[in-house]
Amino acid sequence: MKHIILSITFSFLLTLPALSQWQPQTVTTDASFRAVSVASPDVAWLGGTKGTFVRTVDGGKTWQTGTVPDAQTCDFRDVQAIDAQTAYLMSAGPAEQGQARIYKTTDAGQHWTLLYQTQQKGVFFDGIDFWDEQHGIVFSDPIEGKWFMLTTDDGGKTWQPVSSAALPLMEPNEAAFAASGTSLVVQGKRNVWIASGGGTFGRVFRSTDRGRTWAVSNTPLPAGEATGLFGMRFFTNKIGVVVGGNYKKEQLPGANAAITRDGGQSWQLLTPTDPPGLKEAVALLPGDRLLTVGPSGTSLSADQGQTWQRLDNDGFHSVACAKGTCYAVGAKGKVAMQRFK
Repeated sequence: MKHIILSITFSFLLTLPALSQWQPQTVTTDASFRAVSVASPDVAWLGGTKGTFVRTVDGGKTWQTGTVPDAQTCDFRDVQAIDAQTAYLMSAGPAEQGQARIYKTTDAGQHWTLLYQTQQKGVFFDGIDFWDEQHGIVFSDPIEGKWFMLTTDDGGKTWQPVSSAALPLMEPNEAAFAASGTSLVVQGKRNVWIASGGGTFGRVFRSTDRGRTWAVSNTPLPAGEATGLFGMRFFTNKIGVVVGGNYKKEQLPGANAAITRDGGQSWQLLTPTDPPGLKEAVALLPGDRLLTVGPSGTSLSADQGQTWQRLDNDGFHSVACAKGTCYAVGAKGKVAMQRFK
């Protein structure tokens, strides 16, 4: 992809009415979802509360719902879809309460293997992602002023801690929001970024060597109690977008999106979304359009975030797309999809 700069065209405007509504899906659970990952337009995996996972392999025509054995107290805040058979689930929550876990299935959810668990005080997983089937990374809120981070090179069989010496020092009260499974994202074969909040500014940590060494940059988006960066997506090794806001004031207008064109070294404000307020996840659509979701609704941009179109006021926590087919998830079993052209 050479760039993501497009102008709003007449044909795009004509398609807006057809894109105005998400299509609700019938999922037989009241679990709340903050995790969705797609392996293809037809294959999507969801993670939720009460140890719940959900899966479709036919583009939403049918959905499989299940519970990971002995994980009913787990809140799966991130999921990584590899294919129709294979996926990872990450449980957020206090490790000392047995909630910091990573599971894997290779048989479409019939069986789950507990790959990793720790009871180390202070560990609270926020995100997991994989560059390929073998190489992945997971991170937690900071311990003693630095992220707690693990990597795997063997498909999750073993996990190695990233040395704290390789990590920048965190600001007071800085952490990540386990709100959409997109505060950690990878790109290419070795690039990874982490979005934070809670400090003075929303910050983005970056690594170009699968997490072995790190640098950090401020964004122009505000941070503080309940405020910061919630979701992120990188479309090339240089171009990425972050979104955020305040989860205690979900409708609060103001700056909530920023873009980088140099791999996260510097960030520039984008126009606030319409509808305004907290945005928790962002995705890329065909035609290099941006789609972002949050509690106040869904926004679409065709000009790199300079202007936004309000698609609806339906609230979601996370979204994932493949070739224009998007799945969005929210509270109390809320799942929707849309095929954007």
